[in-house]
Amino acid sequence: MTPRHDPSQWFGNTVQAGEVASLSLNISESYSGADISLPINVWRGKEEGPTLLVTAAVHGDEINGTGTIRHIIREHPFELRAGTLVLVPVVNLIGFERHSRYLPDRRDLNRSFPGTLQGSLASRLAKGFFDSVAKRCDYCIDLHTAAVRRTNFPNVRADLSNDKLAAFARAFGAELIVDSKGPKGSLRASANKAGCATLILEAGEVWKVEPAVVEYALRGITNCLKHLHMIEGKPAKPAYRIETNATKWVRAAYGGFLEFHVSPGDIVEKDEPLATNTNLMGDKQNIIAAPRDGVVLGMTTLPSVAPGDPVCHLAFPRKGVLSRAERAVEKLEDDSLHNRVREDLSRSMMVTESEPTQESLD
Repeated sequence: MTPRHDPSQWFGNTVQAGEVASLSLNISESYSGADISLPINVWRGKEEGPTLLVTAAVHGDEINGTGTIRHIIREHPFELRAGTLVLVPVVNLIGFERHSRYLPDRRDLNRSFPGTLQGSLASRLAKGFFDSVAKRCDYCIDLHTAAVRRTNFPNVRADLSNDKLAAFARAFGAELIVDSKGPKGSLRASANKAGCATLILEAGEVWKVEPAVVEYALRGITNCLKHLHMIEGKPAKPAYRIETNATKWVRAAYGGFLEFHVSPGDIVEKDEPLATNTNLMGDKQNIIAAPRDGVVLGMTTLPSVAPGDPVCHLAFPRKGVLSRAERAVEKLEDDSLHNRVREDLSRSMMVTESEPTQESLD
């Protein structure tokens, strides 16, 4: 595959085939007028091929992806045979330095693409990065986590109506794929519109570099590189795959303190207890149950809730898919990556068995 842009030229620097270069892109100025430069690593294979962009921390507090990209830059865990790999550990550098999802102008960078040069700070940053980097790439993997006080079981989100992107997304090897175009102004939606096939990985929590999540993301990136013939080998297939465009946040009906009964990645049946809502003395107020058969895509890590607060994010596959997935999970070894991710993510909350209901006793 011939790249759409000259992969040797980056920000006034020449990176020859077979070379690796650590570069910087001037994206803004500080309050003192000093330049703010974005670190970018460009790794070129010796043969011609596509340009793949991997980004993290578009939301400045979502740094699992930063840990993943740093691992690739430092360890070179594969041999890049063809094409160009562009690695950006932190896109929202200003938010990252403040441990914040947002920019100082209180805007969300991931709702500001493709941006304008005459707009807000967020819009200007988006424009500079989009034109200088994203538009020059053929594919992009954008690494995210759940928002603050939540965690996500790893899931890929991509527009499966785009055949090129659907093949790329499936090659990642995630068990869960949410079929969606992405919100207006997101890097994903804007890059896809510009011809750069872009997916996102949602995995883990903010302010953390979680080892199992890093391993999961690294495996997915490696699979995509194999799919694009940028490195040797064939992508590893997941034990099961669920693709859906139906998801729902199950919310608290009452204020109280939650006792969780499920973990991220669990398969649940209709009416299965997700959490018990109690008062501060431990008296049960109500049971929050699954409205349909589904998979726990994500959940809150904060046990105290107000009425309407999100508790559990469920994905609803087509009929018959869940039973096949459940059988596949039962065959997995305890130390499989799938099970290690589930176990690691569940450590963010205390999970207990639910008390039996009268119906289950009858």
